[in-house]
Parts: sequence; structure tokens; C-alpha cells
Amino acid sequence: MSDKQASLIKRFAPLIVFFSLVVVLFVGLSLNPRLVPSPLIGKPMPGFNLPRLNAPGTFGDADIKGQVTLVSVFASWCFACRQEHETVRALARKGVRIIGLNYKDKPEDAKQWLKQLGNPYQVVVSDLDGRVGIDWGVYGAPETFLVDTQGIIRHKVIGPLSSPENYDELMAVMNTL
Repeated sequence: MSDKQASLIKRFAPLIVFFSLVVVLFVGLSLNPRLVPSPLIGKPMPGFNLPRLNAPGTFGDADIKGQVTLVSVFASWCFACRQEHETVRALARKGVRIIGLNYKDKPEDAKQWLKQLGNPYQVVVSDLDGRVGIDWGVYGAPETFLVDTQGIIRHKVIGPLSSPENYDELMAVMNTL
């Protein structure tokens, strides 16, 4: 390589690195984060036993088995949870069994939120430190898991159910169970 070629490469190296970084970031940012596959699909739900929010005692994975159930991860601090709440209420009115998993939230805030917006959940449990959410692969609220009668996770929705594509996809899978 001649000195002239080496000089050109040295001169344009920062520009080449910059444009390479722009391309990598553009590709990464164009990916849909809702399409993150869950390794739990088709596997038994993780075990848990959490305190109930509005009643004494606990509720766990053994209590879910036997009926098709949606496990809805929500929090009072979550804006998208507020967006999806009416959709969750509509599903409950249609007879869908929905268990609320209150995620990293103060119980008093969750109770106030449900009092204000209505409580569509058959049971609400409190995951104060988020450990159960980690076991379930929760990235953040809202997320919804469809669990079959045997306790197998059949579908996961990342983001609000009020999104037509999320709702339609969930209903399609639910109708096969």
C-alpha cells in the first residue's frame, strides 16, 4: 500500500466508522421489540405463590391450572396499562378468566388504581420486587400471558392488548384452546 493510500484511509477512517455505526443503529432501531420470542411458549408456567392484593392469603400457579387463563402484568405507574385497561375489562365481561399480576407497584397505589378504573381481575397478586416477573420473562408492563388448562404458556403479548394486532393475535390463539 502506498503512502497516499494509507493517508486516505487514515483520513476517512472516522467517517467510515461513523457511517457503519449509523447503519448498525438504524437496523437495530427498526426492529419491533414486541416480536421478542418468549422461551416459555409451550412450556409450563413458572411456579409462584404471591400475596393477594385485595384479600388475605396467597395465590399461585397451582390455582391457575384447570381453566384457560390470561395472566395480565400491570402497574399503576404504567401508562400503557391504563390504555389497555378497557380492553381487559371487556374481555372479563365476555367471561375470560384474567389474573392480575401487579408488577413492582405499591399495593396502596394498585388498589387506588383499580378502584378508580374498575377491577376486571378475578384475583390480583402483588409481585413487589419483580422476582416472579423475572421468572416469567417480563420485560415491563403491560404484558399478557395465555395459559392453557394444563398450565402451559401458549402465547405472550408484549405491550397493550388495546393494540388491534395484539388483540387479534391473542384471540386467534385463545380460540384454538
